[in-house]
Amino acid sequence: MTFSTFARSENVEDALDIKDHNVSQGAHRRKKLQATLESLDYLPSNSEAYKSWLQEKPNSSDWDRWFMMGLIGVVVGIFAFLIHQIIDYLFKVKWELVEKYIQHNDFQTTWMLVLGIGLAMILVSSGLVAFFSPSGSPSGLPEVIGYLNGVSIRHIFNIRTFFGSFFSCALAVSAGMFCGPEAPMVHAGAVIACGLSQFKSETLRINLPFFTRFRNSADKRQFITAGAAAGISSVFRAPVGGLLFVLEDVATFWNIKLAWQTFFCCLVASFTAEVLSSSFCDFIYQGYFGFFKAEQGVIFWVKDMLDISILAIIPTVILGVLGGVLGSLFVFLNIRINKLRMKMFNSIQNNFLRQLSKVLETSLILVVTITVTVYVPYFFSCSPNQIPSQLNNVSEHNSHGEQTAWDINEYNCPPGSSWVAPNGTIMSNHSLNQAAALLVKNGNQGVKLLYQRGTHEKFGFPALFTCLVLYFLISCWTAGSAASTGLVIPMVYTGGILGRLVGVILVSIFGVQHDEYGAWIDPGLFAVIGSASYFSGVTRLTISLTVIMVEITNDAQSILLVMIAVMVAKTVGSYFNQPLFSSLMQLKCIPYLEAEPIVVHGKRKVNLEMFSAKDVMKPCITINLQESVFVLAELLSTTSHNGFPVVYRPAPGQDEVFLGTITRLDLYILLSNNKVFLTPDKDKCSVVLTYPEVTVEKQPDEARIDRLLNKYSTDPQYQHLFINLEPYINKSAVTVQANFSLQRTYVIFRTLGLRHLVVTDLQNRAVGIITRKDINSSHIEKKLTQLDAGKLDSEEELLKYNKHTQ
Repeated sequence: MTFSTFARSENVEDALDIKDHNVSQGAHRRKKLQATLESLDYLPSNSEAYKSWLQEKPNSSDWDRWFMMGLIGVVVGIFAFLIHQIIDYLFKVKWELVEKYIQHNDFQTTWMLVLGIGLAMILVSSGLVAFFSPSGSPSGLPEVIGYLNGVSIRHIFNIRTFFGSFFSCALAVSAGMFCGPEAPMVHAGAVIACGLSQFKSETLRINLPFFTRFRNSADKRQFITAGAAAGISSVFRAPVGGLLFVLEDVATFWNIKLAWQTFFCCLVASFTAEVLSSSFCDFIYQGYFGFFKAEQGVIFWVKDMLDISILAIIPTVILGVLGGVLGSLFVFLNIRINKLRMKMFNSIQNNFLRQLSKVLETSLILVVTITVTVYVPYFFSCSPNQIPSQLNNVSEHNSHGEQTAWDINEYNCPPGSSWVAPNGTIMSNHSLNQAAALLVKNGNQGVKLLYQRGTHEKFGFPALFTCLVLYFLISCWTAGSAASTGLVIPMVYTGGILGRLVGVILVSIFGVQHDEYGAWIDPGLFAVIGSASYFSGVTRLTISLTVIMVEITNDAQSILLVMIAVMVAKTVGSYFNQPLFSSLMQLKCIPYLEAEPIVVHGKRKVNLEMFSAKDVMKPCITINLQESVFVLAELLSTTSHNGFPVVYRPAPGQDEVFLGTITRLDLYILLSNNKVFLTPDKDKCSVVLTYPEVTVEKQPDEARIDRLLNKYSTDPQYQHLFINLEPYINKSAVTVQANFSLQRTYVIFRTLGLRHLVVTDLQNRAVGIITRKDINSSHIEKKLTQLDAGKLDSEEELLKYNKHTQ
């Protein structure tokens, strides 16, 4: 009997080229990577030291928590404003430099200048990620999701990662890469929340004595959750969508109080970004402080609402199927590309050359992107530029009614003019290069063009289909490169092109409809639905995606069609593979615990209620309530376990029973303080370390600890010195009996955010221990396979092993 986890998905072994169960170089890399990842306890250790510390803390209201949420929102909103201003300014400057060359059809000079500027940006962007802050590559979102699930990942929340990721993202988007700033801003929001809530920085050597009560795992994760939500809210100006996005796809632990505080944080972040954006454009003050224009506050503002017919459901379902298929294809191709990328780069032994190769690959992607952006429009002729019927901004026109500013949409087309008729209608003889409008304006401005209503023939089938194929392939290659890049704008944009393509086909069949019953046949409407469909096909988001689409378009009229497309796309995409972020976490060997483990035998799902905790547990090494310094030092020197069950003997002649757990880090701290050592004639020490002294987030200096352990484990005098562990052990450690349901064991482990789960027998003797890696779906599969082969140790054998190791 064999078991396979997520039968239609990519697994970690395959990702690192593990075949036929042979121990390959990929397997060693995987084990090495997993060894660097540790779990986190959601709740603090319920020790005597912790309870004494709590008793000394004054009762406080939640005003400081609300203040911190507001402060996080303000800072995240400021940085969201800055990243948009940087991108818009650099994009504008870059294309203004080549305006005259484009107008004179000098594509070679245009290509050289745009490529030169882009390469300068991308070399800095990828260099920041490759050499300065590797944890910021490519978006940091899978790492944030993993951390909030309980996985400790090094360096993802330090200030180097923040600034490296922030500027890398701004430069990558400005250089012309097919990417966006959304996912990096989620990561940036999480980093800001982590730093502000703790009021300290190890990199800057800052440790301020404020808000110290938030320096625990539970509060820290709550603030990071709020910061991540604020990141997406401030970029999209979608506070409700940001809240739901984190609830649906990012956070593991959630409660109604956290929902209120996160919503407040999102509100402040969106408000801050909007206030600043209303006042500045390209860092130039516009004089509209606090005046919120609809076309600025709603980033993809759709002005014209359309009456919807029930017949619109038919093309919407078709678009949902196309979005699900194309989204799952994107996930499949991107994971394959990242596997190949990982395999190639890991084959380079020299670290500098490996990082340099990543920078060169990113530069190659930019060369291809710029070549496509500059030269593809050359093969498309100019067409009349349809302008929406109502005037957007009269100030764009001079007193004679002629528009004089050159627009990148015109590209190499003859210059034209536009004027305002007495009834307010814009009349124009401007021309449009359709491919240029789609490829050059591939960010926010490009999406606005796709969503325009009443422009049925603005983009033709050839331009849409060509740009869809090119944008899909290049954005798939870009995702995962050595630059801090996001996929939200590419997903919205690719889906918008797909939807507009479907709309153009409908117009070609039924023609341009002017009556109210056929007005829904509009390519702009289907561009919105296509964006939602493809977005869901890649990420499998539903509720949050629907709300985000309404908030960023202001098109509440089409919400039912968006919901239908999203549900169909999610269903179709889930049939083929996992969501993108889940696949990326598997590829990065992040042991993420899903809401429910899925183990499949052949084509049938295995019911874990039929198995028990003892089927996946591993042997544990127990220590006594009062243990010698010598034994503890030898234990830490010879094992790599991070948690140990503590046992004691109730009466002479009785078996040792389980009392609690203690972590490796706690033992390090105790061994580093010889004032807690006891001689044989003392039962209790007069000196007890306080909870802040015992609780540290960072592991002590490794070299110092090694010297200390070597000294204690080789000097015989430490065999007669003891440590009383009673004040420091977690007496509320969760346990399950050996025959406890495996399904319910998984639920308990994930819901309580545990790091260690001790397994006991009916006499309360510790017979095993379960960690995150043991309860992970892929490990459950292997254990159940061994169980079928009869290779698992019995409960009695495990007890013998535990006694032997003592």
